[in-house]
Amino acid sequence: MYYFRLVRRDSAPASRSPFRLVDGGGREVAWVNDFLDTQRLRGLALCSLRIYAYDLLNFTRWWCQSSCRSLSELHAELLADSVRFQLDSHPQPTPQTINHRLTALRCLYRFHYGHDIPGEQARLGHTYRRRCPHGSHRRPARVTAGLRLRQPSRVVIPLSTEEVSRFWRSFRSFRDLGIIALMLFDGLRSREILTLQLEDAQIGDAQLRVHGKGNKERLLPLPEETLLVLRHYLHSERPLVNSATLFVSLKGPKRGQPMSPQVFVLFSATTGAGLICSKPIPIAFATPSVPRWCVLESSCRP
Repeated sequence: MYYFRLVRRDSAPASRSPFRLVDGGGREVAWVNDFLDTQRLRGLALCSLRIYAYDLLNFTRWWCQSSCRSLSELHAELLADSVRFQLDSHPQPTPQTINHRLTALRCLYRFHYGHDIPGEQARLGHTYRRRCPHGSHRRPARVTAGLRLRQPSRVVIPLSTEEVSRFWRSFRSFRDLGIIALMLFDGLRSREILTLQLEDAQIGDAQLRVHGKGNKERLLPLPEETLLVLRHYLHSERPLVNSATLFVSLKGPKRGQPMSPQVFVLFSATTGAGLICSKPIPIAFATPSVPRWCVLESSCRP
């Protein structure tokens, strides 16, 4: 059995993917790494590139488990065999994960050969109708898709009144209130919170500059209450350190250093943020029993 692993090489040029698929002898798997380099050249975010790399690592381990075959030998029946292999593995991946791996594999095959996997549409495809964007008087378009697992629908249950109250009572600093206010009312992701810089918080203009996925920049308005929380944090809590990061650690041996993902996980575990980690934040607070800013305003009062 052949052994494959994923390594990260930060010394790689900016035009190449830092994630490299190598075999047991450290030799690169060219037909995967060439695809990753092209996605990096297109400007794909590192997080997305890493997901693609792990998806293709899973396929490569199955594809070359007995002998190194050429990717050109892939067809619909073998694609179905790879899905069966994943469903029989322990722990079993979710349908969403398998569907994402199938998408990455189709992109890889199309990248090398310029067409879809042979026989997939005829053997494994299913047809559905897509709504026509030009009006309802036209017949909806028919779209044929390849093999795809059915994903169970998720039911989001809003937080109860007691959970919302416990959530707000768990915060003990203006930094924590500022983080949750930006996530709740401006829709920031945890990674976007960690990468915020001091110059991004334009307090005078009541705006926040955010660098999102793919380094896309957007400007968000800041409500007056969020501005009040950020002013209290910057003037009375944030240590006077030479760091350009907006949110830093407030105590401990790493006081004044930028918050790391591990610190952010600890923040979620020790505060009420853990209550909403698995729910979209606006939906999690879809309860009419708590006014929008009543608890935040009371927490901001000196």
